[in-house]
Amino acid sequence: MEHLELFFKSIFIDNMVFATFLGMCSYLAVSKKVATAVGLGAAVIFVLAITVPLNWLLDQYILKDGALVWLGEEYASYDLSFLSFIMFIATIATMVQLVEIVVEKFSPSLYNSLGIFLPLIAVNCAILGGSLFMQSRDIQTLGLAFNYGVSSGIGWFLAILTIAAIREKIRYSNVPPALRGLGITFIITGLMAIGFMSFGGMLTGGDEPEVAKGTVVQEGDKELSQIEKTTEDKQTLNITKVNE
Repeated sequence: MEHLELFFKSIFIDNMVFATFLGMCSYLAVSKKVATAVGLGAAVIFVLAITVPLNWLLDQYILKDGALVWLGEEYASYDLSFLSFIMFIATIATMVQLVEIVVEKFSPSLYNSLGIFLPLIAVNCAILGGSLFMQSRDIQTLGLAFNYGVSSGIGWFLAILTIAAIREKIRYSNVPPALRGLGITFIITGLMAIGFMSFGGMLTGGDEPEVAKGTVVQEGDKELSQIEKTTEDKQTLNITKVNE
């Protein structure tokens, strides 16, 4: 249940684009065609799925305060958290280089269409944000870290795929000249962000919690248990009926 909740929350509620507005440069620049959006989105999913678990291991066993205790008790007081940004970015840059080599080898057309934005995944704030959110939210296990990386990537992929499909169709629409291009794209993004905010209700609402039996209810100067309170109310109602 915890994995399922984290999966849907990362995609719909804490969406990288619509909730935190991370990775907007690539989101706006590579969303003119669905094909290129799919390629970049798949690359982001892959990079997040690898780097978030790797950075979780780095954080748990090297960077956190006292993480080096596995080397010996004399290292228990070491705190290398100030190296988090450097280590996280180094891990991300390594994986991005791997993705770039693979894409260039197996899909030269996609590599050419993505252009400079493929190597720029290394400095994409959505990628670094995934690792930093993982660290700040104190994700407990490697499995949850992998889940969070994949689901965050899927959320970013869903955002760029949706806006790319809309931008392909909107070319045939009568958009006012002043709003053509990035203007209408920003407006649509804002409306989509408002729509995604409604998914926050998946984790709220529901019936109000019932008062547990036997809990104490304050009434004047007396404290009656819920069971006693119910019994007294019934007796009062019966007496009222008899008097009538």
